[in-house]
This record gives sequence, C-alpha cells and structure tokens, in this order.
Amino acid sequence: MFHEPRFWTALAFVLFFVIFGRKLWTVITSHLDARAEGVRRDLDEAARLRREAEQMLEDATREREKTLAETQAMIARSETEAAALAERARHEAEAAAARYEKMAHDRIEAAERAAIREVQERATAIAISAARDVVAARLSESPDVAAQLIEQSIQNLPEALRRSAA
Repeated sequence: MFHEPRFWTALAFVLFFVIFGRKLWTVITSHLDARAEGVRRDLDEAARLRREAEQMLEDATREREKTLAETQAMIARSETEAAALAERARHEAEAAAARYEKMAHDRIEAAERAAIREVQERATAIAISAARDVVAARLSESPDVAAQLIEQSIQNLPEALRRSAA
C-alpha cells in the first residue's frame, strides 16, 4: 500500500486541500461575492434607468394629452368664431376657420415632435451614460476585451456614419 503511487497521490491531494482549502475557499468566495455585488449594482442601475425612462414617457404622454386638450379647445374656439363670422360674411368665415384649423394642427404636430424629440434625447442620454458605464467596466476587466471592442468599433464606423448621414 505505501509503495503504490496512487496512495501517495491521493494523500498529497487530501493534504493539499486540508492545508490550503480554507485559503482557496476564502479567495474563491470573495471573488464570487464581489462579482455578484457588481452584477447586483448593474441590475439596480438598469432598473433605476428604466424607472426614469418610464417616468419621462409618462410626463411626455401627459404633456401630449394636455397639448391635445388645448388644441381641441382652440379648435372649438375657432369653430365658434367661424360661426359668428359666417353671419357677417360666409366666404371670409370659411377662410378664417381653415386658417385656424391649420394653425391648430401645426401646433399639435409641433408639440408632438418636440415631446418625442425630448423623450428621445433623454433616453439617448441615459442609454449613452449606461453604455459608457458598462463599457468602462468591461474595459477595466480585460485588456483583450478592450482591444477587441476598439477593433470592432473601428470596423463598424463606416456603416454608422452612413446611417447617421441618411
């Protein structure tokens, strides 16, 4: 039994883990705990950003509804005014009503475009910030990943420029 290499290998294996097992276990668990905490922070940040984006969307929707109500009120006033002008001069009233209705629709469209643009700008800023944090975290983890991301970005640059020009 003492002359067999399997016995000594097994004994060395058991002694190694008896002597260094706690230290290895501590290092491994601390590394895994740190990784889990990093993932937890990233998930919390993503949830916060999502809540902010949802809040901005709700605000934009409320603003759009408010603007729509105002424009409907403007249209109603325009119709009332057109009816009063129709008593004086039918042709003049029709022209004024058409003009007011066009202005109201233009204001609705302008308000919708402004609200959509604002939501898009805010969402873009949040997405850029989140992407910057994630990329920074990834780049600090491994130089190989950093080099690969830079190479991939350089390769995708012409297509991105073509899309932004269109």
